[in-house]
Amino acid sequence: MAGLSPTFEAKLRPIEAVECFEKPDRKNLFLLPGHVRLAEYDLSLGIAQELSGSIGAMKNLPGSINALMNKTAEKYSFDYILFDMSPSLSAINQNILMTSDYFLVPCAPDFFSVMAIDSLARILDKWSIWARKAEENEILKNADYPFPETKLKIIGTVIQKYKPRNKQPAGAFQEWINKINNAMKSKLKPELEKNNMLLPKEKYASAGVEDNLCLELIPDFNVLIAKSQEYQKATFALSPEEIGTVGVVADNQEESRAYFDKIFSSLADKVIKLTE
Repeated sequence: MAGLSPTFEAKLRPIEAVECFEKPDRKNLFLLPGHVRLAEYDLSLGIAQELSGSIGAMKNLPGSINALMNKTAEKYSFDYILFDMSPSLSAINQNILMTSDYFLVPCAPDFFSVMAIDSLARILDKWSIWARKAEENEILKNADYPFPETKLKIIGTVIQKYKPRNKQPAGAFQEWINKINNAMKSKLKPELEKNNMLLPKEKYASAGVEDNLCLELIPDFNVLIAKSQEYQKATFALSPEEIGTVGVVADNQEESRAYFDKIFSSLADKVIKLTE
């Protein structure tokens, strides 16, 4: 929030790179915590994004988040900046998404995710039209923090939190997974193609991503998530001592930990391949 205050609170200083926090046990992983008061900027940003052609005093707002991230990335020599976005259609989310290079769609195997994909198909079309107009707007082009060229492409979906059976989704969960994949192909992909938000087909194929754009299926963490939160580590980074079980239970937990390590490594490899 402090990084954006020069533009949103009209302070007489330029945007500067913000301080990030490196995870001691994960070298080169830096965190930038959010702030609940960031939502206070949403109204101002929404007004600026709709009326930027006539309100010159607000011309720096639409490009300010992108400028802040670029300056911070340059300071730390980041390869990737990952945004964990809230599930809302706010002006801030609109701005972050449409000034990003790529996006992932996290899903759960349920009715609400199928509905969300349908909603996303409609809203992405509207947001894409807005972003193209914003990048061509002369006022925003000549702002201190210009609105960037729209380059957004989808990487794919990640379907998570299903109950496994023999390392495969149980029947009821598989039905919802199938519905999500079908919704992606029949509803979201046509809108993405229309708005030039798809990578070339051969790019997905070379990364092992099928036509439904599902990158990985991630089962429920069960008790590992509690340990992950307790030790502030990813599930796959937990040690046997931190998991704290013995006997057959310990063997099962270690197997699960190794399985998650394999899944997340595969996911990371696909993301790198699709974005390089």
